[in-house]
Amino acid sequence: MGTVTLGVSIAVPEPYGSFLQEQRAGFGDPHAHGIPTHITLLPPTEARAEDLPAIEEHLAEVAAGFAPFRLRLEGTDTFRPLSPVVFVKLAEGEAQCTVLQERVRAASGPCARELQFPYHPHVTVAHGISEEAMDEAFVALKDFEAAWTIDGFALYEQGADGVWRLEREYPFGAPAAGVPRQADLSRPPTPTR
Repeated sequence: MGTVTLGVSIAVPEPYGSFLQEQRAGFGDPHAHGIPTHITLLPPTEARAEDLPAIEEHLAEVAAGFAPFRLRLEGTDTFRPLSPVVFVKLAEGEAQCTVLQERVRAASGPCARELQFPYHPHVTVAHGISEEAMDEAFVALKDFEAAWTIDGFALYEQGADGVWRLEREYPFGAPAAGVPRQADLSRPPTPTR
């Protein structure tokens, strides 16, 4: 049946997702429009196509056991010189993302894998572009802020064209009382370039 390349992530909701994706494209990142704006839980991973049902069942179980939580993005940082990446930082929700990705990648599950670097949840806004363009991204988004409640994650598959496409969404278990399920739109993004 062959193999597929999968990823599991938390989508950054609108209007923030499109805003950051357009910013990424504006910095010259050629992959910007093929990668939805996200926080990674499982990095690109090759899997056998026949293992997809077990993977989907595992992800549904992980999601069912997790409650919605607040996430806030604020400012920029970089992994340079170790890795050519500029990203928007998580100011709230990092601990929950860390636990969630541990459950997704559980050693006993079908998504088990080692990571190349220690897990650090973030939203990439520039990757593998010139140093000058990465510096521009770092400065342009240094005042960026966004906040919302995460109520699930999703499975994506990378096509032969390199584009990541949504395969299935996994909602968390019943929301806690009073937790809104929509993005907080009280502070829409504003371009800083």
